[in-house]
Amino acid sequence: MASSLLALIDDIATILDDVAVLTKVAAKKTTGVLGDDLALNAQQVSGVAADRELPVVWAVAKGSALNKAILVPLALAISAFAPWAVTPLLMIGGAFLCFEGFEKLAHKFLHSKAEDDAHHQQLVDALSDPKVDLVQVEKDKVKGAIRTDFILSAEIIAITLGTVADKPFATQFTVLTGIAIIMTIGVYGLVAGIVKLDDAGLYLSRAQGEGGWAGFKRGLGAGILRAAPYLMRLLSVAGTAAMFLVGGGILTHGIPAVHHFIEATAANWGGVAGAVAPTLLDGVFGIVAGAVVLAVVTLVGKVWPKRKGATAD
Repeated sequence: MASSLLALIDDIATILDDVAVLTKVAAKKTTGVLGDDLALNAQQVSGVAADRELPVVWAVAKGSALNKAILVPLALAISAFAPWAVTPLLMIGGAFLCFEGFEKLAHKFLHSKAEDDAHHQQLVDALSDPKVDLVQVEKDKVKGAIRTDFILSAEIIAITLGTVADKPFATQFTVLTGIAIIMTIGVYGLVAGIVKLDDAGLYLSRAQGEGGWAGFKRGLGAGILRAAPYLMRLLSVAGTAAMFLVGGGILTHGIPAVHHFIEATAANWGGVAGAVAPTLLDGVFGIVAGAVVLAVVTLVGKVWPKRKGATAD
C-alpha cells in the first residue's frame, strides 16, 4: 500500500512537471494572441464613462470566462473523438491570425489619418448626443468585446491544444484549463490597469502641496498621461507583429516543405543570423499568407453579394 501511494505521488509529480512545462510552452505560443487581445479589449472600452470602465471590463471578463468554459470542453472532445481535426484547426487559426494582422496593415496604409479622425469624431459626437442611450451603447460595447474575445480565445485554445494533443487526457485538461484561467485573469487584469492608467495619471498630476514628494507625484502623473497613448500604440504594434510571427509559425510547421526549407536556410546561415532566421521567415510567411487570405476574402465579399442578388432576382 505504501509503495502504491509513493508510486501515485511520483506519477502526480511527473504529471505536474509535464503540465508546468507544457503550460509554459503553450503560454509562449499564445503570446501573439495575448498582445492583440490586450490592445483590442482596451480599445473596446474607450468612449465609456470613466466610472463605468471597470464594470465594463468585469462584464467582458465574465463573458470571456464563459467563452473558455465552452471552448475547453469542445477542444477536449475534438482531441478525444476527432484528433485528426487538431492540425486543420491550428492551420485555420494560424491563417486567421495572419489575416487579422494583414488587415490591420492594410487599414493603416489604405485609410488616411483624416478618415480615422473623422470616424473618432463621429463616435464622440454620438456619445455627447442626449438622444443616445448610453446604457445601450455600453451593452453593445460589451457584446462586441465578448464576440472578439470568443475568436481570440478560440485561437488560444486551439494553439494550446496543438501543444498537448498527444498527451494524456488529464494533462490536456489541466493545461487547457490552466491556460484559460491564466489568460482570462492576466488579460483583463492588465486591461483594467491600462484603461485606468490615465485616471491614475490625472490623480497624481493634481497632487496638492509643496516640496519634492508632491512635485514628484505631479511629474509622475504628467508622465503617465503622456505615455498612456504611446503604450496603447506599442501594444497594438507588438500585437500585430506577434500575430504574423505566431500565425506564420503555425502555418510553416503545418506545411512540411516550407518548414524544412526554413530549417535548411537557418542551418546554412549559422550563428546569430541562423538563430533568428526561423522567427523572421515565419513572420515573412505570415505576412504573405495574410495578404493572400485578405485578397481571397475581399474577392469573395465582392462576388458573393452579386451572386446573392442574381439568385434573388
